[in-house]
Amino acid sequence: MPLSGDYLPSTADWARTQAETFEASDGAEANDMRGKPIIVLTTVGAKTGALRKTALMRVEHGGDYVVVASKGGAHDEPKWAGNMRREPHVELQDGAEKHDYTARELAGDERSVWWERAVEAWPDYANYQTRTDRLIALFLLERR
Repeated sequence: MPLSGDYLPSTADWARTQAETFEASDGAEANDMRGKPIIVLTTVGAKTGALRKTALMRVEHGGDYVVVASKGGAHDEPKWAGNMRREPHVELQDGAEKHDYTARELAGDERSVWWERAVEAWPDYANYQTRTDRLIALFLLERR
């Protein structure tokens, strides 16, 4: 069952434009960042209940996806991570395909395996981890 609610765009122009263009074109436009493919994640805002859309790096393996709460190595994590902890039902759009998923935060060996995959997809993640004392959260998205 798709998410419902009012859409609340990002306050960052570039982020809003990329997510909206990607979604409107079924992933045919605004579908990469520095030559690497992206996906669009839709979460439910923890405080507002509004739908929030975020363009993120595509980390996929065998049909499963992980989203990386790196925020470029900032000391605080992106708001969407907290949104998923509160409401794990999310939508992910990869190209023209959009499906419902349940987000689950990873730990231990499972996290280690997916961290390697994430760094392979976007090598900057390794550098981001050196910028912060927090362990960058990874969320596995399991199709509903």
